[in-house]
Amino acid sequence: MAYAACPHSAPLLSSEILSTRHKENQHPIPSPRGTGTPFVNKTQIFKLSRKRLPVCSLRALYEEGPALLCRAFAWLPVLIIALVVLWSYYAYVFELCLVTLSNPVEKVAYLIIFHILFVLFVWTYWKSIFTLPEQPGKKYHMSLADQERYENEDRPEVQRQILAEIARKLPVYTRTGSGGIRFCDRCQLIKPDRCHHCSVCAICVLKMDHHCPWVNNCVGFSNYKFFLLFLAYSLLYCLYIAATVFKYFIKYWTGELTNGRSKFHVLFLLFIAVMFFVSLLFLFGYHCWLVSRNRSTLEAFSAPVFQNGPDKNGFNLGFVKNLLQVFGEEKKLWLLPIASSQGDGHFFPMRALCEAQNPLLANEEQWEDDGIDEEPHDSGEASSLAIEKET
Repeated sequence: MAYAACPHSAPLLSSEILSTRHKENQHPIPSPRGTGTPFVNKTQIFKLSRKRLPVCSLRALYEEGPALLCRAFAWLPVLIIALVVLWSYYAYVFELCLVTLSNPVEKVAYLIIFHILFVLFVWTYWKSIFTLPEQPGKKYHMSLADQERYENEDRPEVQRQILAEIARKLPVYTRTGSGGIRFCDRCQLIKPDRCHHCSVCAICVLKMDHHCPWVNNCVGFSNYKFFLLFLAYSLLYCLYIAATVFKYFIKYWTGELTNGRSKFHVLFLLFIAVMFFVSLLFLFGYHCWLVSRNRSTLEAFSAPVFQNGPDKNGFNLGFVKNLLQVFGEEKKLWLLPIASSQGDGHFFPMRALCEAQNPLLANEEQWEDDGIDEEPHDSGEASSLAIEKET
């Protein structure tokens, strides 16, 4: 008996089982004892229902295997960082403080400060990894009826009008580089300002900054503060280790201390701490500059486009207000990985020039004029909608 492919085998299998049962009801097999009670051949039905299971499992494994492997491989940078941190904890606490140090007061002081920085470092790293990226709300998604209208329409100007009708009700100011509506054809939604589609996570992320392999997560509105604190506490962690280990590094190097096992850990600990400190210093400095200008990494590479054209300082409110945008007004929460950023990630205050403008698509006549002035593109070129395809 021929069977269909695995994804469609379940309906055909059910039909065959029902057909088998129907035939048995029409021509019941008499009971072996001759009691007249029909014999239901459950064994045959059970065997029939199991025939495709091995093939389905193998096919599913074959199809999903590469994706599962990629997902597992994406955690490799996080695993490397975790192993380095665990080793640094062992090397500092046991090999340096408990084995090398002889002064008990110095031991206690070193351990207390180290564990404070260690807890803050791990806490911020954890929050950066496991805080889910914030996605646009329901009102930015196209309804099923609008999706059907949009997909069935071949004329770009009509598609533009459909998007204009939807976006007119939304507080969006930014456009694409060619002046079109920022629409994600994969998520089927109008993108809020500063929202971008992540090709790795396969979702649109509010105020997306970048996708970071070291946290295996998108850094955006929901966890940008945590990411900044993670960089800051990583720097302090490495700086503290390097500063406190350096004296004993010199003693091991000059032969004043001779413990072979601890010597290796202390020497290597200083090298790793300095290496990570230098690397993180540039990254943290760059993000501090971005915060001072109220820009994301993506906006630093490509300035947001408004009605009057690109403006790299479109969201720059001044240093203090820019800082409050990320860390919030409650100063007691600034140094803790607790959500305190201003807003909801869908709308952001802009400079006075942008605030004086009406929201994008608020003037229907302007969009109608734009539609008349724009010449249609050739079929081989990108549509005037300029649908964004960002990574």
